[in-house]
Amino acid sequence: MTALDKNPLLRTEFAVAFDSIEAAHVEPAITELIKRAGAALVAIEDESENRSYDNTPHRLEQATEWLEVASTVVGHLESVASTPELRTAYNEVRPTISEFFAGIPLRTKLYEALKTYADSEDAKQLSGARKRFLEKTLIDFRRHGAELDDTGKARLTTLSRKLAELTSRFSQNVVDATAEFELLITDEAELSGLPDSAIAAAAQGAKQKKQKGWRFTLQAPSLIPLITYMDSSEIREKVYRASNARASRGKLANPPLIAKIIELRKEQARLLGYADFADFVLEDRMAKTGQAARDFVEELTGKSHAAFQKESAELADFRRELEGAAAPAIKSWDVPYYAEKRRRALFDFDEEQLRPYFVVDRVIEGLFRTARELYGVDITENTELPRWHSDVRCYDIKEADGTFLASFYADLFPRDEKRGGAWMNAFITGAWGAQPSPHLALICANVTPPVGDAAATLTHNEVTTLFHEFGHLLHHCLSRVTVRSLAGTNVAWDFVELPSQIMENWCWQREALDTFARHQETGEAIPEELFVKMTAARTYREASAMMRQLGFASVDMKLHVEYDSTRDGDLLAYCRQAMEQYAPVRFEADYAMIAGFSHLFSSAVGYAAGYYSYKWAEVLDADAFTRFQKEGIFSREVGQQFREAILERGDGAEPMDLYIAFMGRKPSLDALLERSGLAS
Repeated sequence: MTALDKNPLLRTEFAVAFDSIEAAHVEPAITELIKRAGAALVAIEDESENRSYDNTPHRLEQATEWLEVASTVVGHLESVASTPELRTAYNEVRPTISEFFAGIPLRTKLYEALKTYADSEDAKQLSGARKRFLEKTLIDFRRHGAELDDTGKARLTTLSRKLAELTSRFSQNVVDATAEFELLITDEAELSGLPDSAIAAAAQGAKQKKQKGWRFTLQAPSLIPLITYMDSSEIREKVYRASNARASRGKLANPPLIAKIIELRKEQARLLGYADFADFVLEDRMAKTGQAARDFVEELTGKSHAAFQKESAELADFRRELEGAAAPAIKSWDVPYYAEKRRRALFDFDEEQLRPYFVVDRVIEGLFRTARELYGVDITENTELPRWHSDVRCYDIKEADGTFLASFYADLFPRDEKRGGAWMNAFITGAWGAQPSPHLALICANVTPPVGDAAATLTHNEVTTLFHEFGHLLHHCLSRVTVRSLAGTNVAWDFVELPSQIMENWCWQREALDTFARHQETGEAIPEELFVKMTAARTYREASAMMRQLGFASVDMKLHVEYDSTRDGDLLAYCRQAMEQYAPVRFEADYAMIAGFSHLFSSAVGYAAGYYSYKWAEVLDADAFTRFQKEGIFSREVGQQFREAILERGDGAEPMDLYIAFMGRKPSLDALLERSGLAS
C-alpha cells in the first residue's frame, strides 16, 4: 500500500476522516486530486462519441467533485483546528487549487465541447435543472474568461492565483490578531457591572491558561458582555480599540492587502468586460447590477435615517440625565454600555435575564423540533462519524419514513485555534435521483461555553445565531436537485440568506420559545412579563442596527466601485469617512474595522460587493414569514410549501421565481419596516 493509498483526504467516502487528517496529507492529496480532475477534463475534451449530457456537462461536474470536497475539508480544518503546520500546508496548496479551478473555463477545447453539445438536438430537449445547468455553465465559462485571447487568459490566471494568496493571508492575519490580544484583570473591583456569567467565563479562561484573575479576549462571548456591561470606561475603551484595530498595523497589517485585493478585483472585472467588480459579481444575482444594489441601500438608508438620528440624540440625552449636563460626549465604546442602560430603564429588561432559559442542549432540541414540525424530518445524534474535536457533535437527518437525507456536525464553542464568528459549510452535496446521494455539512459558532460542570447557557442573540446557521444547514440538507452544482446553498448570494434569516423569526414567537426556553433550575417557561418586555425591546434602537449594517454595505460598494488608491489615498481614512454617516458618534482616528472585515476579503469573492445581501434577504424573510404568521408558525402545510418551493430547489430555478412560487407575488419592503419599527 502506497502513501497515497493511506491518505485520508483521498478516501472518496461519506464519512470524512476528520480525526486522522494531518498537515502532511494535504499537499500529496491535493496534487493527486488535481491530477485526476485534469485527466477527467482531458477525457471530456477528447470524447469520440457524439456529445451527450452524460459525457459532457455531467462529466464536467463529476470531474472536480472530490477535489472540491478535499479543498473544503482542508480549509475547514484550518478554520477550526489550526496548527502552524496545517496553515503552512493550506497556504501552499490554496493558490494551486484556485489556479486550477480558474483555469477550467480557459480550456478552449472544453469550451468548444460544451458549445458543440449546446447546439445539438439532445441539448435542445433538456428541461428543468439539466437545462439550467448547461445554460449557467456556458455563462459561467464566458464570465470567467473563456472568450479571452491567450494573453488575457494568462493574466486572468495570474490574478486568480494572487487573489487566492492575498485573501488567505488576510484571513489568517485576522485569526492571529484576534488570538494575539488578551486582557488579564486581577483586581476584582474592575469587573463592576459585568454579569456573573461573563465573570465566571473569564475566570475559567484564565484558569485554562494557568493564569490568576479574569481573562478577556476579542472572541464575541468575551468581548460583547465587556463592551455592554463593564462600568470601567477605560477598560471598555481599551478593548473596543483593540477589537476595531485588529490586523490594522504591524506584521499582521491587512490594509495593504485590502488595497491590493481591490486593485486586482477591479482589473479582473475590466479584463472580463465589466465596468467594475460589483457589476461583475452581481450579474448573476437577484440585484443584477451594482447600481441596483446601491439604490437598495440608499432607499433603506432614507427610510431609517430620521429614526437613527433621533435614537442617537436620545442616547446622548440619557447620559446627561444620568450624569448631569456636564457629562462627557458619548464615545464609540460608550454606545453599547449606555444603550443597554437605557434599554433597562425603558423596558425594565436586561438581556441577561433570559440566559438561564437558554440551556444549549434544550436550544438544540428546540431547533430539531422546529424542523420536525415544519418540514417533517427527524434529527438524531450520530456517535460514529469521525470528529476533529471532542466538543463536536454529529447528527443524522431522516424523513419520517426513515429515508436518510444528510448528516451534519455542530461545533459550537470558541477555541484558540478556531476562527471567530458563525457559519455553515457544505462538505458533500448530494444529487437527487433514483438513488439519491446524501448531504454532509457543518454548523459552526462561538457561543458562550460551559463553565465548569454547569451546562452552557446562551444569550438570546446566540440563540438566534444558531437558528440562523441551522437555516443554512436545512437549505443544504433538504435539497432535492438532480444536478449537484445547483443543489443546496449553491444559489445567488442575495438569496442564500433567506432560509437562514427566516429561521430567526421563531426565536421571537411565544409558541416556539415555550418548546425549548426553560429555566435551567426550575424548568419553567419564560414568564409572560419577561416575554412582553423582551418583545417590546425588540425594536429598541433598530434604526441604529439597520444603519450599522447599511454602513457596511455602503463601504463595501464604495471600495469595489469608487475607491482609487492614487486619488483617495489612505484606505483606513477613506473607510472611516465612508461609514461615519452610519455611526451614532464620530469614529476615533484609529478606527480600522475594515482591516478585520473577513466577509469582504477572506476569499476570492465571498460577500465582496455583496454585503447588501443581508438586508436584501431580510426583506425576503420578513415578507415570507408573514405567511407563517397568518397561517400558523408551525403550520405543516406552509412549512411543506416553503420546503418544496425554497429549501428543496437550490438554484434549480431563478430565485425570484422560487420566491413567487411560495408567496404568490414579488417581495414587499413593508414587512421589514414594520418588524423594525420603521413603518411610519
